[in-house]
Amino acid sequence: MSEPLLPALLLGLLFGIQHATDADHVIAVATIVARTRRFSAGALVGAFWGVGHTVTITAVGIAIIGFHVALSPRVALSLELVVAVMLIVLGILRIVESLRDSDPVPVAHLSEPHPHHAGPALHSHPHAHGDVVHRHPHVHPPARLLLALQTVGPKQALRSALVGLVHGLAGSAAVALLVLSTIHGHAGAIGYLLLFGAGTILGMTVITGLLSLPFTMSAPRMQRGRRTLALATGVLSLAFGLYLVFQIGFADGLFRSLVAVGPR
Repeated sequence: MSEPLLPALLLGLLFGIQHATDADHVIAVATIVARTRRFSAGALVGAFWGVGHTVTITAVGIAIIGFHVALSPRVALSLELVVAVMLIVLGILRIVESLRDSDPVPVAHLSEPHPHHAGPALHSHPHAHGDVVHRHPHVHPPARLLLALQTVGPKQALRSALVGLVHGLAGSAAVALLVLSTIHGHAGAIGYLLLFGAGTILGMTVITGLLSLPFTMSAPRMQRGRRTLALATGVLSLAFGLYLVFQIGFADGLFRSLVAVGPR
């Protein structure tokens, strides 16, 4: 790797971490984190978001960089509008769930995997078929990771990844143009995108872990305030989504451009 390329790649990692702190990103994941009751589960919400975000950032970025796919300003604004609508939907869902006092299933009620104590994650159990005794190797992730995954639940994990996918789709054009202005060469540009994605995963994992702290505290006062905090994340997401719709549709002119190209 050439010396001038290394600082640019490291810059991609730092930009990825900073990118995770964008207001629309933090607000979106906050509505999901409000459903968690463990720090590790909250951090995993951010990790799933980051993976989804990285998939679309890398895929669309490669299409722009490698195949010179062009996104018009109207298409870019339309993708940003999708993010705004997603924030509105997430906010409404969070508000409805808060008013219903719909909490996730307590950890104690979740099924526990059979214990393996301090044994290795990859192991095997012998069993017999007649006179033939053989083993089937299999993997058991660490118990803490399993517990965190169970606490997050497949629904929240999928929701986090999908939210990240949408955010990545909306921001991929700007990221790719930044890469084109910084790095010349497909290999270096793809490496930049991957490190940018790694930065967003790292940054959002830290952010969501910290955001989950108020929802993990067991003090009676904090338990009473969880519903208020969850409701506040929904209201904030709804309000910010509506603001973005106005900003994108009217201030940036997306709605006017759609009317201009529509049938007469």
